Amino acid sequence: MREFMVTISFSNEWTQDFVDLIADQRDHVNKLFSTGKLLGYSLAADRSKLWVVMLATNEIDLLDMISKFPLINYMNVDFVELMFHNTSANAFPPLIYN
Repeated sequence: MREFMVTISFSNEWTQDFVDLIADQRDHVNKLFSTGKLLGYSLAADRSKLWVVMLATNEIDLLDMISKFPLINYMNVDFVELMFHNTSANAFPPLIYN
């Protein structure tokens, strides 16, 4: 699997249709997190930009996943393949409960 940084820009004008899709977007994001396809999801404070770190086999797989975002019609998408992605979440081994 390859890691990609996806940069998404939104317009400053949020329509009611856009707002109505936010809950669906969050549900979809949670599903991607649970399957391990999504590693990071960060929204700028002004809500104009979103940064997403995703795992995909290739660019076509990545674009296929992005195309299924409920808010895709409101997104301007750019991406780049990452050499690596480190977070504090993967700095320690998982806890083993006995």
